Amino acid sequence: MTTSAHMTTGAQTAVAPARARTATATATVRRRQGFQHGGWFVAPFLALFALFVIWPLLRGVYLSFTDANISGDDASFVGLDNYREALNDPAMWDALGNSAYFTLLVVPCITVLALLLALLAHNIERGKWLWRLCFFVPFLLPSTVAANMFQWLFTQGIGLINETFGLDTPWLTDKSYAMLAIVIETLWWTVGFSFLLYLAALQGIPEHLYEAAKLDGANAWHRIVHITLPMLRNITGLVIALQILASLQLFDQAVVMMDFSPGPELATRSFVQYTLEQGFTSYRVGYASAMSIIFFVIIAVVALARMWLLRNREESGR
Repeated sequence: MTTSAHMTTGAQTAVAPARARTATATATVRRRQGFQHGGWFVAPFLALFALFVIWPLLRGVYLSFTDANISGDDASFVGLDNYREALNDPAMWDALGNSAYFTLLVVPCITVLALLLALLAHNIERGKWLWRLCFFVPFLLPSTVAANMFQWLFTQGIGLINETFGLDTPWLTDKSYAMLAIVIETLWWTVGFSFLLYLAALQGIPEHLYEAAKLDGANAWHRIVHITLPMLRNITGLVIALQILASLQLFDQAVVMMDFSPGPELATRSFVQYTLEQGFTSYRVGYASAMSIIFFVIIAVVALARMWLLRNREESGR
């Protein structure tokens, strides 16, 4: 009996590795088949991504080390000269400062405004669809349409803003007001996107949390502070990150509202606009490429910092 038990145990020991190898081989075959079938679905996207993102990026990196111009003449290698010039260019830093100033104005305002609009649209009893439509529709307008509308609204002498409030403010011709006008236009035009994110997040909060809070005697303000805002913490971080990345790339509305100029005393010239001026007005493609790479690094640092903060917060919450 002892001999039979030993034989059975040995047979089981020999069979177990064989089964493991068979299971591993089967899983490998399934993964390969899944990749082969799924690869055909993602291939068009990968091809377009490589053509319109990867290749221009690599081309821009190459041009940033040359003195290429828009005429297409043979470019010579200049090394890091373009980067040195860009980092010592006061105009570039002024343009970056304008973009940063715009971002500091827009991001807090649009985050708070989107949250308030979402709370209103979520809790209102009648005409919910109408409120949601009114808040979101401006985001569907092309940037040039929205900018042209507000250019007329802010025009001194004939603009509706000054006429309505009895003002004579030179919104578009005074450096003290020009950026503020662009901020107001941007809030009206883009708040719908953040509003939609908040609204979706509000609909995902379990209703029983509010019911339990009501039974405990919590008023509306306490429910917002202790339930709504904590539950919206992740979506708020996402809204802030997306708005920072979008605001740093200020271009369309500033250019159109200022009639394709850098604004009064260069007050509204953004980093993107200055880069395009160097590439398509001064014909310095190599220098503009170097500035674009610098801006790409800045955007990447902001995105990575957001990911790092989010990961640390999740780890600390565990």
